[in-house]
Amino acid sequence: MYAILDIETTGGKYNEEGITEIAVYQYDGHQITDQFVSLINPERDIQPFVVNLTGINSNMLRNAPKFYEVAKRIVEITEDCILVAHNAQFDYRILVTEFKRLGFDFIRETLCTVELSKHLIPNQTSYSLGKLVRSLGIPVTDRHRASGDAIATVKLFKMLMDKDSSKKIIQESIRKNPKLQLEPRHIDIIEQLPSATGVYYIHKADGDIIYIGKSNNIKKRINQHFTNTNHKSKKIQIQAVAVTYETTGSELVALLKESEEIKRNKPLYNRALRRTVFTHALYSFVDDHHYINFKIDKVDGRKKPITTFSNRDSAKSFIIHAIEEYQLCQKLTGIYKTKTSCFNYDIKTCHGACIGKEHYEDYNKRAEAFIKKNSYKNTNMVIVDKGRDIDERSAIYIENGVFKGIGFFNLNYQINNLELLQSIITPMENNRDTQHIIQSYLRRNKRLKIIQFNNER
Repeated sequence: MYAILDIETTGGKYNEEGITEIAVYQYDGHQITDQFVSLINPERDIQPFVVNLTGINSNMLRNAPKFYEVAKRIVEITEDCILVAHNAQFDYRILVTEFKRLGFDFIRETLCTVELSKHLIPNQTSYSLGKLVRSLGIPVTDRHRASGDAIATVKLFKMLMDKDSSKKIIQESIRKNPKLQLEPRHIDIIEQLPSATGVYYIHKADGDIIYIGKSNNIKKRINQHFTNTNHKSKKIQIQAVAVTYETTGSELVALLKESEEIKRNKPLYNRALRRTVFTHALYSFVDDHHYINFKIDKVDGRKKPITTFSNRDSAKSFIIHAIEEYQLCQKLTGIYKTKTSCFNYDIKTCHGACIGKEHYEDYNKRAEAFIKKNSYKNTNMVIVDKGRDIDERSAIYIENGVFKGIGFFNLNYQINNLELLQSIITPMENNRDTQHIIQSYLRRNKRLKIIQFNNER
């Protein structure tokens, strides 16, 4: 659990500042669970430059509560939470100082979104809250007021958690949260999980991840883990202390994140080197008569396939549909073994490429259209899919035929701005697994929105 906060102060000498406004949003990693926002009477003068910056003046604070009147509420809303702030060292120092004046030792773990941003979103021109969130397409209102800045920090922290592929933030959180050191009943874990699409992480007591999975219904899948009687499930059940999750909205994003994070985190009960999920591929070659031919074969790492499949049957089914859609020749696609004409020519549905009757240039145009449709080689595009909320969409970014990563964007922002797109993307590894996952998903979901773009700057 996190307490994301922002504090406005009077300004002045070090450790003599007073609080003029505070906003605290309790956040469970997915949504705000509690909040406290209040003006504070600092019982001292406000520096003129601070009045100009925040708009908060002494008249506004005359009837506001003094710090000791809200101190109990601040203790309660931050209890068992990690404090998160933009420049956390400042906000935490101010709180500790105020509590010391009351004779109370205020001790909390902290996380700084400035430091996290520098690590997870490098090469930004500025890491001030206002400039950073604007560059990332995060909406912000009431800038330099505690509530507006704290809400912007919540949204920034959510993006940083998305970008934290190694899951250091959440693992550290579990280590530091004393409530999670005692093993809870499995039913309590399940009750807190959503029936939503996403990736889940099963942790042991020290926070380490022992299993990563993907599901269209996280709650149902975890219930299966905790009720199955096979050997691996029983081992997981003994060690499982907590389950964290990331909703993705998009099944494609969940598949890509699962693949990437198993490789990155190497959980104990995921096979460290997962067996390749695709066994067969579709290749093309040009024969002696200049016709493009297709061949289904076992995956060969030395060759570049058009697309890949989980088994030969699914590959064969795919090429049969392509023959019909693109009027391809059964013989030249390897489906009909013959030294003469194919069966479709005999029933007048093939134009005769199999016997040289159709000119190779005419036939190859259709074959090339088929290749282009099913291979994103040298392609610059964004696949737009469902987001985690109704006003959000996910973006799967491919540049020059290379999968670059995934991100989420608010519908109020246009992602045809390449710089904005690149700033919200969490970089991910491009490999044969990701290519297979993306191409397989595109085959099954033909109505996905795809934005083509020119990568020239």
